[in-house]
Amino acid sequence: MSRWLSPLMAFCLSFMIIVGLAPSLGLQFDRQIDFWLLWLGTMLFLALPIVFLEIALAKRSKTSALNALSNLTRDADASQKWRIVGWLSAVFIPFLAGGIIKNIGNVAVNSAELALDANIVFIVAALIAFGLSFLARQILVLITAVGVIASIVLANILGTHEYVWKVTPIEFKEWGNATILALVASGLGLGLYWQTNLSSNSTTDAASKRSLPIWIAQLLAVVAFGYFVISAQIPAYAILVSAIAAAALLMQMAKEQLAQRQVAVVIQFVVLLLALLIWAVPKLTTILNPLLMLWGLIICLIYSIFVGWIMKISHLRKAMNFSSEVFYNIWRIAVRIVLPLSILLAIISFLGQLV
Repeated sequence: MSRWLSPLMAFCLSFMIIVGLAPSLGLQFDRQIDFWLLWLGTMLFLALPIVFLEIALAKRSKTSALNALSNLTRDADASQKWRIVGWLSAVFIPFLAGGIIKNIGNVAVNSAELALDANIVFIVAALIAFGLSFLARQILVLITAVGVIASIVLANILGTHEYVWKVTPIEFKEWGNATILALVASGLGLGLYWQTNLSSNSTTDAASKRSLPIWIAQLLAVVAFGYFVISAQIPAYAILVSAIAAAALLMQMAKEQLAQRQVAVVIQFVVLLLALLIWAVPKLTTILNPLLMLWGLIICLIYSIFVGWIMKISHLRKAMNFSSEVFYNIWRIAVRIVLPLSILLAIISFLGQLV
């Protein structure tokens, strides 16, 4: 697969997930310099190590995440219980796709002042996304990219919202929000970038050759969101189309993971549609959005513990192929200590906002 595809996909998916999660985190209009700096910091210290982790696991396993965990746990002499993270990720992907469509659809309907029920819009959009998921991945990435770029441009040309950047005191809850945006909104821990780098990964290449372009693309998505607000009709339509394409891309990748695990086609469709359409249940969004964020954090937590503490130290050293042992040790400290502790603090912070 072409090298440009993973970074482009990383930019598009990160941007769309951020837009989808922003209303629930109070970031749809608010622009705080201190929070943005904290967010960028978590991108460096938390997101970057997991990007390296995914690429290294792709190089070692040479198959998608769900299918690879059988061999990875066997090689590590680990309990089969660790394989649950693969299933959590595979089901989370269509669930995330539904969340993107639902949240962006609600904002788009309100911004465009459509005389339609938001739930009907969601169901129609979700079914269209499921149908589009049968298209080639390159086509879906291009459709999403065109939609995202058009949305950003149109929002700045036609939008009526003025960006007011301000400095506010940093609160503990902001750590939880920043970590969610750095990890969950970047699509990390789901095996997406792992999956798109299987055919192009060389065992002799350094992991940074694949990881850094993906991470930089995610970082650009954060910057782009800083200058994006849906405040006009045409940008609302554009971002809704982008949400449908992004959701289709996510479902296609989930379907591929299930297929490689030799799950029956009927069961694949049932899993995808149930996880997607559960967002159509009235008044359940207030429960599903927090669940989505906590679920995503837990997946990243399990991966960091498994790779940092359960896998043998030699298993990923060769796959990482760092130019210096120092870089490998820094990465390992980040995965073993910094990530788990940071994610646990983020979970505590986020739960504190719910009570």
